[in-house]
Amino acid sequence: LVMTHDSPNRHMGPTIETHGPPSGDMGPTLETLISPAVTQKAEERKVIIDRQYKCFEKMNRDLPYNKSGPYCNRTWDGWLCWDDTPAGTYTSQNCPNYFPDFDSTEKVTKYCDETGNWFRHPENNRTWSNYTLCVIYTKEKLKMAYILYYMAIAGHALSIASLLVSLAIFFYFRSLSCQRITLHKNLFCSYVLNSAFTILNLITVVNNPELVEENPVSCKVLHFFHMYLLGCNYFWMLCEGIYLHTLIVVAVFAEEQHLHWYYLLGWGFPLVPVSIHAVARKKYFDDNCWMSVETHLLYIIHGPILAALLVNLFFLLNIVRVLVTKLRDTHRAESNMYMKAVRATLILVPLLGIQFVIIPWRPENRLAGEVFDYLMHILMHYQGLLVATIFCFFNGEVQAALKRQWAQYKAQWGQRRREHLSTRSTSYTATSITEVPAYAFHHDCNSEHLNGRHPEDSELVALKLGETYA
Repeated sequence: LVMTHDSPNRHMGPTIETHGPPSGDMGPTLETLISPAVTQKAEERKVIIDRQYKCFEKMNRDLPYNKSGPYCNRTWDGWLCWDDTPAGTYTSQNCPNYFPDFDSTEKVTKYCDETGNWFRHPENNRTWSNYTLCVIYTKEKLKMAYILYYMAIAGHALSIASLLVSLAIFFYFRSLSCQRITLHKNLFCSYVLNSAFTILNLITVVNNPELVEENPVSCKVLHFFHMYLLGCNYFWMLCEGIYLHTLIVVAVFAEEQHLHWYYLLGWGFPLVPVSIHAVARKKYFDDNCWMSVETHLLYIIHGPILAALLVNLFFLLNIVRVLVTKLRDTHRAESNMYMKAVRATLILVPLLGIQFVIIPWRPENRLAGEVFDYLMHILMHYQGLLVATIFCFFNGEVQAALKRQWAQYKAQWGQRRREHLSTRSTSYTATSITEVPAYAFHHDCNSEHLNGRHPEDSELVALKLGETYA
């Protein structure tokens, strides 16, 4: 795509490949003032001139080539700067980021032949840099970006809906009130708020380049709260891990824990790294709406989150170790032992967010990278839906409470129907009400915490807790 000329004498120092703009009046015109396309091209030209100047400075500043054998001289190809390259080798670098239709994650390649000359295109005998990959997959990647964008919005919307239903269930049924459910409520609230701010950020900022160009303070404030709630999300995961680890491993028969420390960790601590990041971002990397990820300042937020996930990974492994030990001590069948251990592991993974520690790197292969993107979008943006499903809708205590409520509703509805249709006496009607099965209203806390299992399982407290979370 780039066809330019090298200097005819390659031993006269650095060479320059030229395909610059045509000569002529560079002053502003009416078209320049009113046409966005022309304005964009003018901005691109300014960037290219600036890069060209920096390239010349670099070529003059770098030391001469000091290796033996032929080589290709350092050069500017019109878009990118190339260093001295040994003969018979390819050199590459990322595509330039100043063209909107270029994918800066792809590579530009340039070949230095065996004679120490840059490769020339056979059709016109001009030196040639291969920019093909910069645009060949642009449409496909744009299509995939839109798919992932709408997947994220749909995932967070479904997560909000399912989490709100779960919170309504937790608040409605007093029989579910306990410290563990209280931690669930706070975790679910952090998921709801994080998902709401994520959707708001995606719609109002990410999909609004005009707003990003204006760079108002409001978009940075939105970014601040978005990062804060993201941190709250992960630190409430850590609170869940600490609670389970304390309950199962540290002191199985301990009294109720003090939850104010969990509130401080879950809602208070994330303010520290987020505030430090905001100050550092404003002072050292104040880009538009703080959208760029090309800064190490993000580690101020991501570092504590990663630390929380690693601690939760330790808690998960230790909890599984205790569960396996308890199962082994009961001399049950080996298959049953490992089935329950695996079951407990699979249930704890989405709560503690271990998947972000297990697969944190994107593969280089294109197909594997796309699979990774889809998988990570499901794990990240649908996590609220997954957690609500496992820890509320599939929870034995919740199912028992809903069944009791349904049985009570059917009994009351049947009573009203009989009163409406029956012409019998009030005394007979009252008698019929007492015939409703007693088990429909019976509530046994112990059986609820065992999720309907045989009471003999209560001998293993750790196993009982693992089954309750199942």
